[in-house]
Amino acid sequence: MTENTPEKNAPDGASGDAARKKTPEPSGVDLARVALRAAKEQARARGDAAQQKKQARRGGLRSGARADGRDPMALGAAINRLLTERGWETPAAVGGVMGRWPQIVGDDLAKHCVPQRYDEDERVLTVQCDSTAWATQLRLLAPQLVARLNQDLGHGTVRLIKVQGPGGPARRFGPLRAPGSTGPGDTYG
Repeated sequence: MTENTPEKNAPDGASGDAARKKTPEPSGVDLARVALRAAKEQARARGDAAQQKKQARRGGLRSGARADGRDPMALGAAINRLLTERGWETPAAVGGVMGRWPQIVGDDLAKHCVPQRYDEDERVLTVQCDSTAWATQLRLLAPQLVARLNQDLGHGTVRLIKVQGPGGPARRFGPLRAPGSTGPGDTYG
């Protein structure tokens, strides 16, 4: 019986040599380097674990001579670090704009129009005005205001300003209401 294996049928075992050339086996020196590297990593891991256990028994981790993440820091630096870690830079910047609203839009407009909220997903700033005349005025100035806000906050932070008019008086339900009536709410809206 003859076997049809590539090694026996190929001249001079050519396919067997090609397989050996593709994946060279490490020599003795290379094996020693790999083993030494693995042993060093294991020793380092055991040493770190032992060091942490030792420090825990002494009363917890202590700060050394060099600065690390456990050292006390100034309140402003701690807040900036928290904002950066949580990804709150844009909402914080928009909140700052709401605090500086009179400087951004001017005193006259700020007396009659107040920012209500900012939707970060839609990038929409909602502003409520105390009269329909001021709401119309703000709608006319909205493109200029969006440009000014984006210049201050960064391009694309505010995409749209949604202007709301005044709210109507509180709707009271009482004995003199007709069923299904909206009352004076028909004129506000």
